[in-house]
Amino acid sequence: MKKIFFTLGMLLASYSIFAQDAKNVVANKAMGATQHSKDFLVIQLGYVGLNGTGASDINSGFNREFNLAFMYDIPLKNTNFSLAAGLGVSSSNIYLKDQMIDLTKVSSSPDFESTTSYKKFKLAMNYLEIPLEIRYRQVPENANKGFKVGLGIKIGNLVNVHTRSVATVNGSKHIEKEANKSLFNTWRFAGTARVGYGNFSLYGTYALTTMFKESGTYDIKPYTIGISFSGL
Repeated sequence: MKKIFFTLGMLLASYSIFAQDAKNVVANKAMGATQHSKDFLVIQLGYVGLNGTGASDINSGFNREFNLAFMYDIPLKNTNFSLAAGLGVSSSNIYLKDQMIDLTKVSSSPDFESTTSYKKFKLAMNYLEIPLEIRYRQVPENANKGFKVGLGIKIGNLVNVHTRSVATVNGSKHIEKEANKSLFNTWRFAGTARVGYGNFSLYGTYALTTMFKESGTYDIKPYTIGISFSGL
């Protein structure tokens, strides 16, 4: 009888140890998955430059861009690489100096006119985007640590184009907004690159398509350089 109780006791002890080990393995895997998933949000702030035919005729200042994207990361098994796809929004703002563009003017090509009537004049373009990336991580199980590189492409659909001008009329501040996207390409394709450490990185993009439909006078392909933050 004592041998039976002793055997049962050993079996129960072994089961308890096995169950605890299994619980730790599951917990560690869950923790790893949680850490890895923290790279799904990407926030970017950058400078927008203008490149191509006619770019030198556009007198702009410190142009700015803001991007926000939710990314779904798919690790490639037993490697430091992963694939990512997502959905995001992008807002590019071109600040004109002593120039303006009339979006309501019926024309097949854009016309940047010289003027000193405005204190500020902004051309804003807003896109809905699908970013795609292939990523390398030094620490594949934790997206918040180590050296990281990302290369990809963004596919953007133009949602809105508008101008915002600020002038002084009879001693009072006058703000006027005009919206019309007929001069602009509906779709934008851009190559992307990111390199950084931990949650912070530098990023750059270069448009593969022109900003305007008419590509004779203004064959403009914008590029951006900025900082990127990724994580929860």
